[in-house]
Amino acid sequence: MTRVPAIEITAAPALVEAVERWRRWLADERRASAHTLDAYDRDLAGFLAFLSEHLGGRPSLADLGALRITDFRSWLAKRAMDGLTPASRARAVSVVRGFFRHLDKEGLVHNPALAALRTPKQQRPAPRPLTVDQARATVEAVGELGATPWIGKRDRALIALLYGAGLRIGEALGLDRGALPSAGRGDAAIVITGKGDKQRVVPLLAVVRAAIADYLAACPYQLGDDGPLFVGARGGRLNASVIQARLRMLRGFLGLPANATPHALRHSFATHLLAAGGDLRTIQELLGHASLSTTQRYTEVDAESLLRVYHAAHPKARG
Repeated sequence: MTRVPAIEITAAPALVEAVERWRRWLADERRASAHTLDAYDRDLAGFLAFLSEHLGGRPSLADLGALRITDFRSWLAKRAMDGLTPASRARAVSVVRGFFRHLDKEGLVHNPALAALRTPKQQRPAPRPLTVDQARATVEAVGELGATPWIGKRDRALIALLYGAGLRIGEALGLDRGALPSAGRGDAAIVITGKGDKQRVVPLLAVVRAAIADYLAACPYQLGDDGPLFVGARGGRLNASVIQARLRMLRGFLGLPANATPHALRHSFATHLLAAGGDLRTIQELLGHASLSTTQRYTEVDAESLLRVYHAAHPKARG
């Protein structure tokens, strides 16, 4: 059994012993790293230190079972006043919940009040799209990195699809050949099954259709409608890691930023549509977002680009 150093806490003896058993369980059964254990130590020690002050004495197992939702909220409020970020507070809540679950399994403490505590919301970072020129260069250059001509055409078709239709990489690689519109059909659209098995209809630009057709004509694997649209060198469904590695190579060749990933092409699709006058509701449908608030993040990116143009072009801003 792994020896776990004692955690420095102020608590009743039975609670100290329970903490040590929890830590040994994390180290031996959950195989938690030393870094993870240190982080958990700090969060739990901070919680118990707060209780010592909040309750006016060393907390006991009985005290933990008697805590009310207002006590937990007071702890979170104190963490916020101490300057902890929402992400740090969310992690602390997760640690405390995990500790209480362990105590419950041991039959030591049962406190349903903790279930009503809301995890602090973490502000999601704004999407980081490529510029129009960067996206265009990515589509045009990726085909040059293929080991064979047909693989180069495959990569170009896939990148064109990600940028031209705003697909997630998993959605694109999950497509079968039968998903493509038949020759002569006027809709020129595909049905995408996204998160939560939610389906949406996405139009395909002529340039995207042409790139896919060029790839299929060169592909040595002639599969049926139920075969994968994008295949690897051996004919199986293409793995996302292959195209991710391709874009990492391309970043070096073109001097692209570190955010030039397959998902950045989806961000670029939405941001460039918005900048060209696309409305949020339409972009929401094209991306398959369940909530409009998710799509509204792209307005932050567009506002940033407008400010950059303003400061670069306005005489007063320049002078």
